[in-house]
Amino acid sequence: MAKDEMSAPGPAKMSTRDRIIEAATGLFYAQGLRAISADKIIERTGITKVTFYRHFRTKDDLVVAYLEQRSEQERLDVAAILTQADGDPGQAIRLFAESVGAASCAPGFRGCPFINAAAEYADSDHPVRQTVAAHRNWFKTVLEEMITPLGLAEPASIADQLILIRDGAMVSGYLSDPTTVSQSLYRAAQAIISSRP
Repeated sequence: MAKDEMSAPGPAKMSTRDRIIEAATGLFYAQGLRAISADKIIERTGITKVTFYRHFRTKDDLVVAYLEQRSEQERLDVAAILTQADGDPGQAIRLFAESVGAASCAPGFRGCPFINAAAEYADSDHPVRQTVAAHRNWFKTVLEEMITPLGLAEPASIADQLILIRDGAMVSGYLSDPTTVSQSLYRAAQAIISSRP
């Protein structure tokens, strides 16, 4: 086995593919998707070009893998929130608002990776944009399911509005503290929900 095919040393060995995605994640999020070349990721990972292209035919394939991994992490985070809320929609929305506030005000936060990706890839038919759309569709479905027990009319429309204020809260995170963002998001969500029959 070639040196660059070996997993990184340590108790939790990672596959070469995972090491490439891990290296790309930090670079993509901090500096942008298009600003980072495959060569930069190859250098950061310590592999050869042949090894990189064995795992990812193009850099855009790696961008898709990066976004899919971010999506999977968000799914796990939301699942944990729903478990903690134990079927209480109001509690789920409060916990969700707190998590957005904490994330958007954390050091190194540079916005939603999916919104950032959509901004860099204008073509809605591009695989990167399709990955972004799939994630946002999942997110809308989760919000609809979260509020369905409230018996409100037009849960899909409410979910759209909740996504809109969540996106705004993430931008506001650059300018505010986590408590302010969390409280504002939670109050806005309550206002949207309470306005519906």
